[in-house]
Amino acid sequence: MSKITIAIDGYSSTGKSTVAKQLAKQLGYVYVDTGAMYRAVTYYAMQNGLISETDFNKEALIYQLNKINISFEFNDGLGFAEVYLNNENIEKQIRTLEVSGFVSQVAAVSEVRQKLVEQQQQMGEARGVVMDGRDIGTVVFPKAELKLFMTASAETRAERRYNELIERGDQVVYNDVLKNVLERDYLDTHRKDSPLIKAEDAIEIDNSKLSLDEQFNKVLQLVKMTIEDCE
Repeated sequence: MSKITIAIDGYSSTGKSTVAKQLAKQLGYVYVDTGAMYRAVTYYAMQNGLISETDFNKEALIYQLNKINISFEFNDGLGFAEVYLNNENIEKQIRTLEVSGFVSQVAAVSEVRQKLVEQQQQMGEARGVVMDGRDIGTVVFPKAELKLFMTASAETRAERRYNELIERGDQVVYNDVLKNVLERDYLDTHRKDSPLIKAEDAIEIDNSKLSLDEQFNKVLQLVKMTIEDCE
């Protein structure tokens, strides 16, 4: 069976990572969470005093990029790969609302994007990869055999994110989560370098009213059709 590259782009909290993980497991493909890579850089910037509510020292972050080593290690117990920053497991730390509040600013830095895009392209050289993010189908893998663009209403996405954070034990307010979603949408779509846009040949999936199973089955059918076309 032919192996393909699957690029999944879309807005925050549209379930990109969830469906990407499901596909990778079903197909035996490699899964790469590019959003986690940008979150890792953001976490590094926060931990080293390079970004705050009042200041963002871009020059210092760019200068220190060579000190940032991001890797993924599969956790058999969890069933997915966790993110490591300089050999430290930071999977939980990067999923906070605080990191979410800064990640779009960090992701807008051209030098950061260049460094991570190079790593992402290397990870997908052999095909058989599922990658999700904001510019996978437009920048990282413009020739991917299957491109998907995930979307849902801001309110739906905020509710999903809110429930996820509450289940983790985080103390958050829904309106704060919604504000964060809207702010990230604006920053992601208006940045100068690789803004979030739908690739011309991407298939759009609005999952506002789809269950996880319905979404997965719909995407899996598209994958099977694409693989058949490639054989």
